[in-house]
Amino acid sequence: MVADDSLRHASLDPSTQQSFELRWERYLPDLWIGLSRVYGDRADETLQRVRDILVTRIAKRPDDLKRLDEARLLEPDWLQKPSMIGYATYTDRFAGTIKGINDHLDHLSEMGVRYLHLMPLLQPRQGVNDGGYAVADHHTIRTDLGTMDDLDDLTTTLRSHGISLVVDLVVNHVAAEHEWAQRARAGQQKYRDYFHVLKTQEEVDAWEKDLPEVFPDFARGNFTWNDDCQGWVWTTFNEFQWDLNWANPDVFCEFLDFMCELANRGVEVFRLDAIAFIWKKLGTGCQNLPQVHDITQSLRQAMRIVAPAVAFKAEAVVGPNDLIGYLGRGRHWSRLSDMAYHNSLMVQLWSALAARDVSLMETALSRVPDKPSTTTWATYARCHDDIGWAIDDADARDTGLDPVAHRQFLSDFYSGDFPGSFARGLVFQDNPETGDRRISGSLASLAGLERALEAEDPALIDAAIARIVMLHTAILGYGGVPLIWMGDEVGMLNDDWQRDPDHTDDNRWVHRPVMDWSLVEQAQAEPHSVPGRIWRGVRRAINARRRSPEFHASVETVVLPSPSRKVIMWGRPHPEGRMIELYNVSEQEVWFPMETLRSELDDVVTELLSGFDYDLTPMNLRLAPYECLWLSARPGS
Repeated sequence: MVADDSLRHASLDPSTQQSFELRWERYLPDLWIGLSRVYGDRADETLQRVRDILVTRIAKRPDDLKRLDEARLLEPDWLQKPSMIGYATYTDRFAGTIKGINDHLDHLSEMGVRYLHLMPLLQPRQGVNDGGYAVADHHTIRTDLGTMDDLDDLTTTLRSHGISLVVDLVVNHVAAEHEWAQRARAGQQKYRDYFHVLKTQEEVDAWEKDLPEVFPDFARGNFTWNDDCQGWVWTTFNEFQWDLNWANPDVFCEFLDFMCELANRGVEVFRLDAIAFIWKKLGTGCQNLPQVHDITQSLRQAMRIVAPAVAFKAEAVVGPNDLIGYLGRGRHWSRLSDMAYHNSLMVQLWSALAARDVSLMETALSRVPDKPSTTTWATYARCHDDIGWAIDDADARDTGLDPVAHRQFLSDFYSGDFPGSFARGLVFQDNPETGDRRISGSLASLAGLERALEAEDPALIDAAIARIVMLHTAILGYGGVPLIWMGDEVGMLNDDWQRDPDHTDDNRWVHRPVMDWSLVEQAQAEPHSVPGRIWRGVRRAINARRRSPEFHASVETVVLPSPSRKVIMWGRPHPEGRMIELYNVSEQEVWFPMETLRSELDDVVTELLSGFDYDLTPMNLRLAPYECLWLSARPGS
């Protein structure tokens, strides 16, 4: 470790210098451990470079953000609070430009949004760019969206509304047009070392033997021949996305520097895209390797020194047993990302709806290891991506299901091919070799609203609306930061995605529409319309959650064995009030045995969604189709 007891920096004012010294002393051990494990003999040199970056960047950190740093140090659970409601969208689809976000802040505020994820903002390559995730310039905003000055103005405005901005940082790869890749092709060895370039087909074959294909329909294999480099470039996702070599500390330092730059512009959460793939080891699938967590730990500690107001969110769509590693287990406990996507929850909600059975959900969710109490889940029913049926084979078998057959059933059901399905979705990336068949589609169309409206059947419309509201209520009730995908709050349907020639090869654009603001206007003006009923149902659950301490994310949701296969039963044992949540996942009414609730709660409880008191002494409780109940017993109430 670098031996330097003197941390006096002429460029820092006394207050900033003191803060830096205290944080450096506090987080240096965890920063060093990650660097030493990954970079070995180069760790000392890398640590010195890291310190120089942090000193330079903290000297430029604006005063209002330094104040936010101090506030967050006094409120370390800011991401875990029940009032933290999330919203995710593409800037251009939602508001046209960064400046245009200002025109719709009232809508976000009315929903109670305090966490705004604007999908990739940094400049991508021209043409096909994986929805913006092929970044060509880390220091420039997409030219059609605005400028870095616009970003500064937006973050300032959002902070005044109590909203934190979330920005994507693609950590596994850059566009083939990125300056680093251009210099590598020009023969500069320094930048060639930023990437993985193999010389022979034999080397490629040795790696490919264990590597999965992410996009088998349009990106076969994991390597692309490049004439300029005279070698095979590692390209996990697409031939125009070059995987970075994180074994090179130059890559680490480059990322740390522009993370600090974005943090100084007011970005409060970094979504670490494709984080699971960043370390490569021959003979493995090159996902979820220990070095991924060592690198994340060092990046996280460095950011805690320079900008403690900033949080990390891991975009790791991996199996449940691997997922918890991104929040920290063992020696990484609470030292990695502050948030991770609860992909298993999303999958299990859709599975339970299709099967009208919660058995698999109970098995799968009860086996998810406890996360560190200082971290939080990002819960969601839909996002910008496809739905991959990440169902563990053992979970399925232990529930009496054939895992392959059940995944096939879910793909058939949500593509609308299964007899009696209410859904209308599209199969994405059909891989006959693995049986992987993912699904695209808007939440409303997958929940049956599109078919119901076409049939002009009031009963089917009622059921679809109830499913949409139930899904939102469940992600709000699980604990963590619930993420509402743009348009779902008013029931936007599948988009006519093929009208845009840039999107014809990727049917995920079916659930990435341009925001229909007329539906929002209708929802507000006509509460009994379809958008109005969805809007009221979602907002009712949001408002109930925001005033209920039971949903603080430091408390784990407990999956309770439900006496009805049609009813989800969750417990939240918060010190300020024990809660039982019930969700009917079927279109049938269910008579739920009250003795199950009495064994967990008092005889009289408050139902938080309605505000009514419930007497639990009768024999049974009637649950209407897709009804949700949040039953709370608060000490002394």
